[in-house]
Amino acid sequence: MTHVGRLMLGVVILSVLLSSRLSLSQQPPPPAPNQVTVSDVKVRMSDHGPVVLLQAEDKTLPIFVDMTVALSIQSALSGERLARPLSHDLMRTILDAYGGKVLQTVITRKDGTYYGALTVAVKDQVKTFDSRSSDSIALAIHFKAPIVVARDLFDSAAKLPEKGKGAEL
Repeated sequence: MTHVGRLMLGVVILSVLLSSRLSLSQQPPPPAPNQVTVSDVKVRMSDHGPVVLLQAEDKTLPIFVDMTVALSIQSALSGERLARPLSHDLMRTILDAYGGKVLQTVITRKDGTYYGALTVAVKDQVKTFDSRSSDSIALAIHFKAPIVVARDLFDSAAKLPEKGKGAEL
């Protein structure tokens, strides 16, 4: 999906969210026993391109992303502001302007593809949206929201971290 396509999708999502009212005091539900909450996120460059490393329970789940998402996540992690806003920066600015926030994202995998279930609250409405895992991770980091991974995915795909592998972005 192009940046313009993602931006258009973001505008549609916001217009749906703004059409109703629920309290923003709602918090994300605690992770279920079949879920793992990510404790740390890192972005690295690998031989296969940028990779986001989701860390929990002394294991790391690698998720490969495109360079734009990697830059967005890295800038959000470091607190660095880029010269021009990326799509995730724009979405955060729009949500902030309307009093919205990301509550959490849940990462799952089906048929070898990672998915994100991004939970967003605006005014009096809370909705969960299907998204690319990389986009939902980026937005969760921008809002300092929990990133949760399905336990079965984490147990099957996470690896023990390798020392010194991959360069930082």
